[in-house]
Amino acid sequence: MAILDATLKLLVEVGYDQLSIESIATEAGVGKPTVYRRHTGKAALVAAAVEHRAASVPPAVRTDDLRQALLQTVEWLAAQIAVQEIGLLGALFAGMRSDPELAAEMRRILRRDEAVMTERPFGGAQGENLVPGAAALFAEIAPALIVHRLVVVGEPSDRNFVKHIVDDILLPLLRPAHSS
Repeated sequence: MAILDATLKLLVEVGYDQLSIESIATEAGVGKPTVYRRHTGKAALVAAAVEHRAASVPPAVRTDDLRQALLQTVEWLAAQIAVQEIGLLGALFAGMRSDPELAAEMRRILRRDEAVMTERPFGGAQGENLVPGAAALFAEIAPALIVHRLVVVGEPSDRNFVKHIVDDILLPLLRPAHSS
């Protein structure tokens, strides 16, 4: 736990490229061999720290109303992403550009998280006709909008933004267009 906490702390402070196993070991109060016994290298260690930090199970939604299910799921997702902090996201994005191993590890984590979201789409709400691949579309679009809002726009995904995502973007995309 101390090693993973030290990894995240230093990742935000110095960035991925300047992060070293030696500095992590020093920050955690352990020797380098201890770190290497548990993790094969820097990319694997950073991925383990990210996985340790974030829970990725959407809440169980107890409604058949698609809009309510989407609101609850997007609010949960926004809270999960906000916890990551801008500094951590920036360090991860930069590291993914420079280290193919880290990019592969982070994509593995993201695919796992997408799979969780698509297994029980929108928290499990049922009963509405949706476009084919709606759950996968949701899993790709909703996090992208939230990360863009946080990192590029520099604003939180508050209740009004969540409503905008659901009402103006997701519902029109996920429901099939009706023929006239």
